Amino acid sequence: MNVTPTVWGITIVVILALLAFDYFFHIRKAHIPTLKEAAIWSSIYVGLAVIFGVVVLALGGGTMGSEYFAGYITEKALSVDNLFVFLVIMASFKVPREDQQKVLLFGIVFALIARTAFIFAGAALINTWSWMFYIFGIILLITAGNLLKGEEGGDDDADNFVIKLAKRFLRTSEHYDGDKLITVVDGKKLLTPMLLVMVAIGGTDLLFALDSIPAIFGLTQNVYIVFTATAFSLMGLRQLYFLLDGLLDRLIYLSYGLATILAFIGVKLVLHALHENTLPFINGGEHVPVFEITTGLSLSVIIGVLFVTIVASLVSKSGKAQTVFNNARRHATSYLELEYTADPQERERVYNQLMEEEKAIAVMEPKFRDKHPESEEILVQIEQAHQAHRDHLNA
Repeated sequence: MNVTPTVWGITIVVILALLAFDYFFHIRKAHIPTLKEAAIWSSIYVGLAVIFGVVVLALGGGTMGSEYFAGYITEKALSVDNLFVFLVIMASFKVPREDQQKVLLFGIVFALIARTAFIFAGAALINTWSWMFYIFGIILLITAGNLLKGEEGGDDDADNFVIKLAKRFLRTSEHYDGDKLITVVDGKKLLTPMLLVMVAIGGTDLLFALDSIPAIFGLTQNVYIVFTATAFSLMGLRQLYFLLDGLLDRLIYLSYGLATILAFIGVKLVLHALHENTLPFINGGEHVPVFEITTGLSLSVIIGVLFVTIVASLVSKSGKAQTVFNNARRHATSYLELEYTADPQERERVYNQLMEEEKAIAVMEPKFRDKHPESEEILVQIEQAHQAHRDHLNA
C-alpha cells in the first residue's frame, strides 16, 4: 500500500470531518447522552475503525493490516485507562454532566494534536538514531513497573502541577456558567472553572502521549499506521465514556493487563534495538543476533492479555464489591452537590442509581463489604444523600 500525499490528505480530511460532525450534531447543544445513544455511536466508531483496518489489510497486505489492528487495540486499551483519570478530573472539578461531552471532545482533539506531534518527532528520532528504540523500550518498562506498583493518591490526579499553577495565576469564578470559559461577576470578567478543567485534561493528555506513542512504535514504524491507529482509537472515546460510566471501576485488573502489554512491547523494542544495534559499547557496535517478536505474535499477546484481564475483572467478587462502593460514593457525592446539574431528571437518575447501589451493599457478603477501606465513610455519605433528597422533596 503506497501512502501517497493524496492518501494522507484524504485521511486527515475524514478525521477532521468526524470531529466536526461530533461537535455540530452532538455537542454544540449541551445534553446528557442516553445509554442507547452512547452505545450506538460507540459501535459506529468502532465499526469505522474496523472497516478502515480491513481496507489496510486488503490494500497493504497482512503485515500492514496486522500492525494496524495491533496498534489500534493497544491504543484503545490505553485510551480506556485514560478515561479513569478523566473521570477523576471531572469529579474533582464537579463538571455538570450535561457539559462533560464538550470537555471530552476538547480532550480528544488536544490528545490527537499532541500525539501527532509526538508521532512525527518519534519517527524523526528513530530514523536518525536507531538507538532510540532502547529509550522507548526503557520508557515502557518503567511505565509497566509503575502500573504494577499502583498509583497512590490517585484521587489527586486532577491537582497536578499544571493545575496548581493555573489556580495560582488565573482568576476564576467559583461557579460554572454553562460551558463558557469566561463569565461576568459583579461587572468583572472572570475565567470559569471550565478553563481549569481544560488545562487539567490537556496536561494529562501530554503525559499519556509519552506512554502511548512509544508503545505503538514498538508495534510498527510505519508513520501512517501509527497515526491512523492512534486517531481511530481516540474517535468515539467520548461516547465510550458515557457507555462505560459506572463500569470503569469494575475493570480492577486493567492496570495489570496494560502493564503486561507495555512490558511485552518494551521487551520487543529492546530486542529490535539489539538487532539494529549501532552502539559501540554493545557487541562492538555490531548487530546482536536475537529473537525478534513478530507482529502476529504481538497481536495474539495483546488480545489474549486483554481478554483475560477483562474476564477476570468481571467475574471477580471483590471487583464487583469495589465497583458498587466506588459508584455509590461517586453518586452520593454528585447528589450532594446542589449545583451538580441543572437537569432535574439527572438528579433523579443519580438518586435512583444510588438506591440500587445501597441495596447491593446491603446484601453484600461481609468479607467483601468490610474489605473496602472507605466503606463506613461511604455509608455516611449515602445517609447524607437520603437527607438531602428528603429536604428536596419537602422544599
